[in-house]
Amino acid sequence: MSYFSLSLTLFFILIPLALSKTLNLGLERDVIIATVRSVIQLIAVGYILTFVFDGDHPAYMLLMIVIMITTATLNARKKGKHIKGITWKLVATITTVELVTQGILLGFKIIPATAQYIIPISGMMIGNAMVLSILFLNRFDAEIKAHKDEVELILSLGGTPKQAIHHQLMNAIKASMIPTIESQKTIGLVQLPGMMSGQIIGGADPMQAVQFQILIIFALLTNATISSLMLGFLSYPALFNERKQLLNL
Repeated sequence: MSYFSLSLTLFFILIPLALSKTLNLGLERDVIIATVRSVIQLIAVGYILTFVFDGDHPAYMLLMIVIMITTATLNARKKGKHIKGITWKLVATITTVELVTQGILLGFKIIPATAQYIIPISGMMIGNAMVLSILFLNRFDAEIKAHKDEVELILSLGGTPKQAIHHQLMNAIKASMIPTIESQKTIGLVQLPGMMSGQIIGGADPMQAVQFQILIIFALLTNATISSLMLGFLSYPALFNERKQLLNL
């Protein structure tokens, strides 16, 4: 793709800008900021990845993964500010997802231990864990607020915090996992996933692209399960004080 061809893709930005202006949605500033940030960030990442791939040193890969985990944590924690210790809970959750995923892929030699494979897959896993964490925190907060009286009633009758909040916790965990499960049901029929499409556009054999995409969707299912469950069980105790009373959110 030439730079001229790339510049023509700005028409995709002009459409939402025009519609926002016409309908008085007030989103023009956000669209412009999102566009500028995405371009700058992607160009910067392109240069960084070129350096990392050329160097192909474990220290560079580790640093890149640490940056991704840190960024994902800082973004996701905005949705869980009311939960004490949410930062380290998110770090533990996202790091566990990354360790389990790479442990299986590298341990069974499913992929080579090179930056070309490890970093893109890590980016997908960490990014997905971040989104799932945000989905969980949003739904968990809504569930608790909607059923606060029910939780306090169970506590007043002698129930433990775990018993009192079990229903809301399970609902939030399931709700955060549903998008991943549902998207896998129609994958290949409704959509051609990003990794598969990218490889095909790059000239890879379609069946080879399919194999890598299957790898990713299986890993994402484990990702969704670990992210939702681990963050859920790490988070709920922080919603109660030492006398097992529900804190005001």
